[in-house]
Amino acid sequence: MGLLERVDLAALQAALKARRLDGWLIYDFHGLNPVAARVLGIGGMGTRRLFVLLPASGTPIAVAHRIELQPLSGFPGEVRPYAAWQELHVHLGTLVKGKRLAMEVSPDDEVPYLDRVPWGVMQLVQRLGGQVESSADLVTLFSAGWSAAELADHRYAAEALSRIARDTLAEVVREAGTAREYEVQQRVCRRMTAAGLVWDHPPIVGFGANAANPHYEPTEGGDAVLEPDQVVLLDLWGGRSLTTVFADQTWMGFSGTRVPADVLEVWTVVRDARDAAIARLRDGLAKGEAVSGAVLDAAARSHIVSHGFGDQFVHRTGHSIDVNLHGSGPHLDSFETNDIRVLLPGVGFSVEPGVYLTGRFGVRSEVNVVLQQSGPEVTPRDVQRDLVLPG
Repeated sequence: MGLLERVDLAALQAALKARRLDGWLIYDFHGLNPVAARVLGIGGMGTRRLFVLLPASGTPIAVAHRIELQPLSGFPGEVRPYAAWQELHVHLGTLVKGKRLAMEVSPDDEVPYLDRVPWGVMQLVQRLGGQVESSADLVTLFSAGWSAAELADHRYAAEALSRIARDTLAEVVREAGTAREYEVQQRVCRRMTAAGLVWDHPPIVGFGANAANPHYEPTEGGDAVLEPDQVVLLDLWGGRSLTTVFADQTWMGFSGTRVPADVLEVWTVVRDARDAAIARLRDGLAKGEAVSGAVLDAAARSHIVSHGFGDQFVHRTGHSIDVNLHGSGPHLDSFETNDIRVLLPGVGFSVEPGVYLTGRFGVRSEVNVVLQQSGPEVTPRDVQRDLVLPG
């Protein structure tokens, strides 16, 4: 899309006025702020400081370095070039003096995925007379949401990953004694390529105790061989391109026909915690509540805690998904951070509770949700209900 084409400027200006803000001041340097690229529509941010004011009234204004004006060709507003730092300060001062401005900041670094503006930039804006507030809800409304094309890409990827995961796990759980984590990872990558998917990092494949490491990475020669009666975790993500919305899923299998009571218990607790978060979202929306990511994390976490595994659930329940797999919108988190941002139509996120018994096994179940005007849409369509076992 072209510069600022994905943003409804009239709707943005109405949102700014409703919040008594004079504008949204977007800052970037070396791609530091993914919200900038998403909102502005500049593919490949520059190597010099860029400020863009989206005002509550009037046309947008960009302050850009003279050697990096080409990406702003066709900018729907005024471009004010600078070269020396003194020029930058003069231009910036005229933009911010006496204004209440939203920027990508999070008080106390409460939400790191939102806290994208360096402290020094905050100091500069304030010294030049600007008052800075968090752009949290603006990011949710105008950056984190998916376009119709991105939603279509996500749906395609979600169903393709589901098929690949089920087919691969059905094979692997029958290959005790021969299957290796790294080879299975490469098998999944080949199938993703055949399905027209790309990824930014290869999938996670963990057997037994390695499944208890949430970010385990198998390596050639340093991986494990599958043994009989072991848990198999497959976490895979991908999309039609690196510039669209990915799907992100975790599937579980077991290399034996009789699942031990402890494995079955943990699987059931994790699966039901996943479903509890989604049910809490549906229920809250039906009642007209403003549901935050923190609320959904609490729903999943309380279920796991009530079954005695709270200390083994060591990460948030889910993350925002936009064109970045870990996006800038609301996360399902009351644990690592306190993300009280409201989940609004258009945003997407993962739901992926897990229980990790160090040295024994781990279980995670992950689906994705995109919040439509009609309610939450869960992907893939066929959500995993039972462990994949040898057939």
